[in-house]
Amino acid sequence: MVPEAEFGSYYGRPVIKEPTWKPLDIAGYFFLGGLAGAGSVLAAGAELTGRRGMARGMKISSALAVSASAAALVHDLGRPERFVNMLRVFRPTSPMSMGSWLLSAYGPAAGAAAVLDVSGRLPSLGRAATAGAALLGPAVAAYTAVLAADTAVPAWHGAHRELPYVFAGSATAAAAGMALAAAPVAENAPAVSAALLGAAAETTAVAVMEHRLGMVAETYRTGAAGRLTRAAQVLSALGAAGALLGRRSRPAAVAAGAALLGASACTRFAVFHAGVASARDPKYTVVPQRERLARRRQEQAGTPDTADTARPADQATAAGRAEQAGEAGEAGES
Repeated sequence: MVPEAEFGSYYGRPVIKEPTWKPLDIAGYFFLGGLAGAGSVLAAGAELTGRRGMARGMKISSALAVSASAAALVHDLGRPERFVNMLRVFRPTSPMSMGSWLLSAYGPAAGAAAVLDVSGRLPSLGRAATAGAALLGPAVAAYTAVLAADTAVPAWHGAHRELPYVFAGSATAAAAGMALAAAPVAENAPAVSAALLGAAAETTAVAVMEHRLGMVAETYRTGAAGRLTRAAQVLSALGAAGALLGRRSRPAAVAAGAALLGASACTRFAVFHAGVASARDPKYTVVPQRERLARRRQEQAGTPDTADTARPADQATAAGRAEQAGEAGEAGES
């Protein structure tokens, strides 16, 4: 019996191109976009419930975060006109095109909401800008996950089902952390709830993602990504616990907020480094493909449709042949 061949690439070289993005630019872009988008939702909720301090703090935070996020993206692109060129196309099937348009619509809304709130001018327009930023915020917080998962990078593409939930949970935790640090203690009850929800969602989504990734999950547990993932888990737990104490203590609220912000940043950088590591090693590209192919063949071999659909056709063919033979026999007798 011929033994099964072991995988090996040409001189051990990668079979896909490693991302050339800079970690500070792209992972920072992921983190700041999530902070801005989820922060706008918290700002709108705080304004509706009369929490003026939290609303203003989150509006300013979101405006600054989306500005820094756009600056990081433009820095990675090299020239500002490259971002403008991406707006020449509107393609609903392209996460890159949709993300560019989304960022272009959200940024002015978040900026107007902050400026009009601080200046006290045009309150109706300010409320409209706040509502617009809150509506676009969830998409801004999570679309970068779709953008990453739409690549051939194994640690991102293989996690396409869970990565949006990881980013959404991480963004919620970051925004809650900012709210805890910026808002008065008397107003931070919604931030505490958001902190617990975000930390739980992020931790759960990461665990599910690693379970489903199989061997590719090694990239999230080893090297720089592994250290960042463990740091995120510790900071997330500390932040959630501190948020409960922060309902009465300003120092505890600030410390919890800092921990949650750190946890979210570590998660985004861990995802980035895991993706780079998975593209660098060819086994993470080829072995999962072979496993999926083997499962597909097993499923096709085990499904009854092949036999069931072939049998009527065979029966019809046999019946036709018998009928033709009978006709030929009758013709010979006559």
